[in-house]
Amino acid sequence: MAAYSDRLALVTGATSGIGEATVQKLVDGGARVIATGRRQERLNALKDRLGEVVETAVLDMTDTAAVKAFADGLGETPDILVNNAGLALGVQGADEASLDDWDRMIDTNIRGLVHLTRALLPRMKPLDRADVINISSVAGSYPYPGGNAYGGTKAFVTQFSLNLRADLLGSKVRVTSVEPGLTETEFSEVRLHGDKSSAAKIYDGTDNLTAQDIARVIGDILALPPHVNINRVEIMPVCQAFSPFAIHRS
Repeated sequence: MAAYSDRLALVTGATSGIGEATVQKLVDGGARVIATGRRQERLNALKDRLGEVVETAVLDMTDTAAVKAFADGLGETPDILVNNAGLALGVQGADEASLDDWDRMIDTNIRGLVHLTRALLPRMKPLDRADVINISSVAGSYPYPGGNAYGGTKAFVTQFSLNLRADLLGSKVRVTSVEPGLTETEFSEVRLHGDKSSAAKIYDGTDNLTAQDIARVIGDILALPPHVNINRVEIMPVCQAFSPFAIHRS
């Protein structure tokens, strides 16, 4: 039997990158998937490629009323929730950063994630097996110049995941914070407001992670025996490591 043949997954932010790769991984393992995102044409292409095992829904995670209505309208409760939708915007320091960018990151990375999770948890908690996978980032643990609000949102995702584990003790719901490092997707292009050239330079000369690498890790976590919970998994490419402390000298 395929690894996920009896399971229904909900994957947010499924129109590109880690979300799209995760949908593919789960379908390859026999799951049925509900894929959400903001871009209808990409959702259509995903369904055309993967077939009837994939349902799609346009969903803007910053619209909390729409998130609740979507969750309430699900006829079947997913037993896998992959909270992948998220983004970074801007690289300016905190004194120059756009408040609009900060608000959008907070609304997507935090508010949308917690509203969808809260809406589904009462239905997932009684299940004999269920998983919540939250996509965080190494930026939630290791600060860097320009990371400000983005790093803050991902630190929240990691801590929220750990607290869910505490609240769900006694249930069969597993919770994992997946925290990637340098991964080449549309992430940098979005962060740089569509500047493809500058985004590409971030990955020049690196052997970076791919969306498929992260999807494989997610798939491996889900395939573990039901009594095994991976609290956090931090993933970097071999070419990425830690910097010395920055010291300004006058």
